[in-house]
Amino acid sequence: MSHSVATLLRQAAKRIEDVAQRPLYEAQLLMGHLLDKDDLWIITHGDEIVADEDSFWELVKRRESHEPIEYITGKVSFYSETFFIAPGALIPRPETELLIERVLEKTAADFSGHVVEIGVGSGIISVILAMKLPKARFSAVDISADALKIAKKNIEKFGLQSRIRLYEGDLLSPIEEPIDILVSNPPYIEDGLELDRCLDYEPQNALYGGKVGDEILIRIIDEAQKRQIPLVACEMGYDQKQRLQNYVKIKGFYSVTFYKDLADLDRGFVLERV
Repeated sequence: MSHSVATLLRQAAKRIEDVAQRPLYEAQLLMGHLLDKDDLWIITHGDEIVADEDSFWELVKRRESHEPIEYITGKVSFYSETFFIAPGALIPRPETELLIERVLEKTAADFSGHVVEIGVGSGIISVILAMKLPKARFSAVDISADALKIAKKNIEKFGLQSRIRLYEGDLLSPIEEPIDILVSNPPYIEDGLELDRCLDYEPQNALYGGKVGDEILIRIIDEAQKRQIPLVACEMGYDQKQRLQNYVKIKGFYSVTFYKDLADLDRGFVLERV
């Protein structure tokens, strides 16, 4: 016996309530993904009969196993845009929008220099910045070939192939030309720290940053100073401010400003040449 959209949504929400913060909403996303329909259609067609129930329950089962909803649907919302996402890249978090805002605060709208992103992942940072800074040119680096494939899809989706060049490599090793702005949301979690089960599905090399956690951030600061990059903006862990602040002070090349996320936790910093 086939069931209606509304009936299946109620049953699915019950099954994923221990995994999802908004179980009914996530059930609607799964149904929309299966039927290739938007949220409004799902909400207004509750009496519609679903022919392929088995496929729907397969999606629900994946979510029950803590697989992130974004990987199941292949979609993630960020900065009011919808991006492609897959397990080879970290799922964008809302707090990363603050990193973009910090860069834009320091940059004129007609800026025409060279922006480089370390750890491009899904490409969301470079794509949004390229849309906001239409005269700038971009280079984006990642050590993961899988992440670069995902970034390439998003860059093509927004028609930015001619403005964002992708490179595979470690930090700034593939980039030879001068850099005006460096931006990064690098791995910054302490090795071995136990995380939520859903993070098991995400690329571990995009999460863990070393024994202390801030080792890659330290390397980025060193690289930026060596290359004399005027402006650097990075996301960081909530407990890393003091160590990074001390390190920048010892180096003496940059002034540093830290910013907080919406939970009032330290979340990133901006370096400016003194």
